Amino acid sequence: MFKALVKDFRIIFERDPAARNWLEVAFLYPGFQALVLHRFSHWLWNIGIPFIPRLISHLGRALTGIEIHPGAQIGCGVFIDHGMGVVIGETAIIGDLALIYQGVTLGGTGKETGKRHPTLGTGVVIGAGAKVLGNIQIGNNVRIGAGSVVLREVPSDCTVVGIPGRIVYRSGERVEPLDHAKLPDSEAMAIRALVDRIDALENELNKIRENQAQDAIASGQKKMRRPDADRARLLEVGAGRDDQIAMLMRALQDESCEPDQCCRIEDRAIQEFLGGAGI
Repeated sequence: MFKALVKDFRIIFERDPAARNWLEVAFLYPGFQALVLHRFSHWLWNIGIPFIPRLISHLGRALTGIEIHPGAQIGCGVFIDHGMGVVIGETAIIGDLALIYQGVTLGGTGKETGKRHPTLGTGVVIGAGAKVLGNIQIGNNVRIGAGSVVLREVPSDCTVVGIPGRIVYRSGERVEPLDHAKLPDSEAMAIRALVDRIDALENELNKIRENQAQDAIASGQKKMRRPDADRARLLEVGAGRDDQIAMLMRALQDESCEPDQCCRIEDRAIQEFLGGAGI
C-alpha cells in the first residue's frame, strides 16, 4: 500500500504542470487524498472488516467529491485530476498509470451480481465526463474522449469517442496522454462525407439537366426545317421549354430558403456546424 501511494504521489508531478511542491499535492489535490483513503479502506475491506471501509469511503466522498467503493481495485501510479464527481464501482479494476478526469463514472448497467463494473488496462486515459459502464474490458493505452459513453469492450491502443463510444484506431502514431485536442470527431466526419456526397450528386444532376437542355434545343432546331406553318408553333414551344430550363437552373443556383432551414453545402447552418467541428 505504501509503495502504491508513493507512485501515486510522484505521478502527479509528471502529469500536472500545476503541481509545484509536495505540500500542495498532499493537502490540495483531492484525487490524491481520495486514493489515500481508498487504499486504507480497501485494505480493511480485504481483511473482512464490516462497515468501517464503507464509512471511510463515505467520508472521503464528502471531503473530496470522489466516490470510490472500498472493493474497487486500483493499480499504482493512478492520477485522478480535479476529480469532482468521479464514481468508481465496487468491482471496478483500474490498471497502473491510469489518468482519470472529473465527472468520470466506472459503473454498472443493472442490478446483476458478481463482476458488473469495467476493467481498465495499463495507461488508460479517460476524459472528463466519460462513462464506462458494465463488465467490459478496456485494453492498455486506450484513450476515451470527454463525454463519451463506452458500453462495449475496447482493444488496446485505441481511441474511443462519441455516444455510444466508437473506436478509432491510431496505429503507428504516438499520442501524448494529455493531448485531447487531437481526438477525432467521427460523427462530424461522417456528416462531412454525406454533405460532400450530396454536393457531388447535385453537381451531377445539374450536368444531366444541362445536357437535356442542349439536346432539346438541338432537336428543336432540326424540327424548324419543317414547313412555315409549323415553324412558329415549334419556336413557341422551344422558347417556353428554354424559359423553364433557365428558371430551373436559376432556382438551383440561388438561395431559396432561410439559413436555418436549408440543407445544401453552401448554407450557413451546415458551414457553421462543420467549422465548429474543425473539419
